[in-house]
Amino acid sequence: MSNAVPEGWQVRSIGDLVTLQYGKSPKEVMAEDGQYPVIGTGGVTGYASSYLYDGCTTVIGRKGTINKPSYVEGKFWAIDTTYFGTGYKEAEPKWFYYSLNSFDLSKYNEASGVPSLGRDTLNAIPLLTPPLLEQQKIAAILSSVDDLIGKTRAQIEKLKDLKTGMMQELLTKGIGSGGVPHTEFKDSPVGRIPACWEVRKADDISDAVMVGVVIKPTQYYVDQGVPALRSANVRENGLTMDNLKYFSEESNDLLHKSKLRKGDLLTVRTGYPGTTAVVTSEFEGCNCIDVVITRPSAEMDSDFFCLWVNSDHGKGQVLKAQGGLAQQHFNVADMKNLLVPVPPIQEQRSIFRAVSSVVSKISFSEQKLARLTNIKKALMQDLLTGKVRVSQMNG
Repeated sequence: MSNAVPEGWQVRSIGDLVTLQYGKSPKEVMAEDGQYPVIGTGGVTGYASSYLYDGCTTVIGRKGTINKPSYVEGKFWAIDTTYFGTGYKEAEPKWFYYSLNSFDLSKYNEASGVPSLGRDTLNAIPLLTPPLLEQQKIAAILSSVDDLIGKTRAQIEKLKDLKTGMMQELLTKGIGSGGVPHTEFKDSPVGRIPACWEVRKADDISDAVMVGVVIKPTQYYVDQGVPALRSANVRENGLTMDNLKYFSEESNDLLHKSKLRKGDLLTVRTGYPGTTAVVTSEFEGCNCIDVVITRPSAEMDSDFFCLWVNSDHGKGQVLKAQGGLAQQHFNVADMKNLLVPVPPIQEQRSIFRAVSSVVSKISFSEQKLARLTNIKKALMQDLLTGKVRVSQMNG
């Protein structure tokens, strides 16, 4: 905490502002049809037939997750590994919640094993405390941003559900020539599909399927040079430039077999096996490390191919029968044997365009969410420290 105390503010301990109560075991009150949320160290864990407290307050982890306080309004049950606040004294409950979330409570951990936070320790933590009216204004401002964040997250989830439903529809029923729906269908190894579609192995519709650099790739690393993409750079919504590795120009030429071309597919082998992205023009000529490279033939649209691999249908083929667990490794042979429906090329493109319109909306909303999250972070830093006073914001 900064030594500077804003004019009119005080440094108060948590114990001076709120009475912390122990939660209780919900064993006797848990119910599938319960109407009261049961709050654990990470948020809602179920529902109960009875409640422990009724009001606006913060639930804080006592054991386990101790650095993610939850704000609760109304009737709820707090489990026995938590504390919850009552009897707020000169403290606005929502401001108190935001104040606790402005720093990392885990630094007060008292255990070497499972994290633990004692009540005496928690009570002694100092907080920069503005007058009650200013607390209320700070909480109102941060709550308004949280409301926008919540609405944006809900919008993203709805769009993702729409995308899933659209992919299910289009990848099994297609679009048809001129937008006219298909009328004839057939059973196939990948499910029921339009009668005019074929089902082919990926190896049969690709000019090449190979793997990126796997033997001591670190020997080629340089501080700056040609980007070398890894699994961490492959996402369903495209390639990222986060934490890139680099090869020298000479090494990139030496490793020419794994040089990337626009339209190639890159598929994750380990971690989240099967996750696939298309190589765009900005990554043409780059290299890659320990990912599967698929070079679609002329009869395949790269974006449609990628869409299929990332769909539930494609992912299902990446799963092993043993317990339904994902393979530890998704290899070249696995990719070659992947079954893919092959509509006419124009229909492939039409299907991708239809889905990509929703993907664009998801991307836009995710960017909006990132901006709002950054705005909230900046506001918390400014308002909860007194660097910016609410009176200044109002006028």
